[in-house]
Amino acid sequence: MDRPLLKVTGLMKRFGALVATDNLSLDLKDGEIHALIGPNGAGKSTLVAQLAGELRSDSGRVEFEGADVTALTPPERVALGMVRSFQITSVFREFTALANVALAVQARQGHSFRFWRNARTDPALAEPARRYLEQVGLGDRADWPTARLSYGEQRQLEIAMALATNPKLLLLDEPLAGMGREDGAVIVELLSSLRGKHTMLLIEHDMDAVFSLADRISVLVYGRAIATGTPDAIRRDPDVQRAYLGEEAHAGEFFNA
Repeated sequence: MDRPLLKVTGLMKRFGALVATDNLSLDLKDGEIHALIGPNGAGKSTLVAQLAGELRSDSGRVEFEGADVTALTPPERVALGMVRSFQITSVFREFTALANVALAVQARQGHSFRFWRNARTDPALAEPARRYLEQVGLGDRADWPTARLSYGEQRQLEIAMALATNPKLLLLDEPLAGMGREDGAVIVELLSSLRGKHTMLLIEHDMDAVFSLADRISVLVYGRAIATGTPDAIRRDPDVQRAYLGEEAHAGEFFNA
């Protein structure tokens, strides 16, 4: 059996009497899009923070490519290829889209941050930055100040910055949050285009997007994974339906679709 890219075993996190992550175990296969869903307060964002190294776990183990990374810092995990998208760094609104991505390119190379004066003329920075912008559909926005980009385009820019770090695993915490249908469709199409090239753990409340993108889905309730399976299996799972009925007005219609 192929070794999973990410393996989580018995992960725990408490905040006083509140158990946010409760003896949670899950794995991600190389190249898959694995969605994490659950009612509000299920512990999804807490888990992502634990995986990114931003929140220390009380117990349990996180393995990445077979190595124990439980005690590693966020920069150490990024260096291994575990990248939390949309919260890696804030975009510099006064810089161009190109300069923002060039920052991520330079960070990957381990250089200092004195680049923005010559990002447009330094081929080692500008050429890969332009390629990443083209990949996310912002090639014609390269020289725009980030402040001029729409909200959806700034999300695309953040994906370009994430890709510039050469990730093996993308931790995506609600990439469609705050978006309208048109901008959301662009992000869904973009993430779909990355399928097989990057393993992704996707937290998202938009169930249409989840069931469109995911190869497998895990459902969290009170910090526990109550089910993991293909989208079709998750739709039919009675425990999952019970977890969502009453949580979202359209849940019954959606899971019976």
